[in-house]
Amino acid sequence: MRFLLLFLAILSSLSISSQRNITPTDTLYIRGKIQSEKKFSLSQLDSFPKITLQDLVLYNQKGEVKDSIKSLKGILLKTLLAKTELVYEKPKELNEFCFVLTSSDSYKVVLSWNEIYNTTIGDQFFIITEMEGKPIREMEERILFLSAGDLKTGRRYVRGLDHIDVKRVN
Repeated sequence: MRFLLLFLAILSSLSISSQRNITPTDTLYIRGKIQSEKKFSLSQLDSFPKITLQDLVLYNQKGEVKDSIKSLKGILLKTLLAKTELVYEKPKELNEFCFVLTSSDSYKVVLSWNEIYNTTIGDQFFIITEMEGKPIREMEERILFLSAGDLKTGRRYVRGLDHIDVKRVN
């Protein structure tokens, strides 16, 4: 029985550590229901106007402290999205749009158009360009997304952000 418990504990720890092995991303793609696909390199992301953020404590879904990150600078997600043109005919159709942010390990976070553009939380969605004194090129997972206004911040902390799919819900 002890052997079985030890085996399960080791297996569990291996699966947890493998989830943390995110491939660093050097390019961010925006694609989907937009006029033309966009591609942003690290230097292009670094050229956007930056906002200094407060140090942030990351909480998991249970509200437990998981990590803290300091000395953050980033660009508003909506500033980046302003470079894209959504495909729609009438303004009311914007209610049907969502944005699926996907990391290099396939972790996904979904945001609605209204959440980004019609609430104060949209002013807290950032692509991080500097963390703990390191510029984006030197950051471990490179392209990061976070929602600085969330109560359980870890749920929408995307490391190794690879692409954003713009979708329309039918």
